[in-house]
Amino acid sequence: QARLVESGGGLVQAGGSLRLSCVASGNIFSINAMGWYRQAPGKQRELVATISSGGSTNYADSVKGRFTISRDNAKNTVFLQMNSLKPEDTAVYYCRADGIRTITSFERNSWGQGTQVTVSS
Repeated sequence: QARLVESGGGLVQAGGSLRLSCVASGNIFSINAMGWYRQAPGKQRELVATISSGGSTNYADSVKGRFTISRDNAKNTVFLQMNSLKPEDTAVYYCRADGIRTITSFERNSWGQGTQVTVSS
């Protein structure tokens, strides 16, 4: 039974930076891919960035060059460094884990409950 908890969201002015964290807990043996998604009001949830267990990354075109995803496997944590933020980055940001192996389960698709990021102009 794994749990994902995001943190680090808040209000920031355009051009500023935020660093999001997502910690997976629950007697975890391993996690495959992890990623960040976001959802703005009235819109579908969209992929922001992913990172494999080996550190290979992918980014949405809209954030490429501004956001950096990273992970600390020993701490079961994934980060999203967001620089040069724009008002259009405003959304609830969700952490996702693809394949969490715990002592009691294999959880193929796990989501956190999200953290709000608001970018003012």
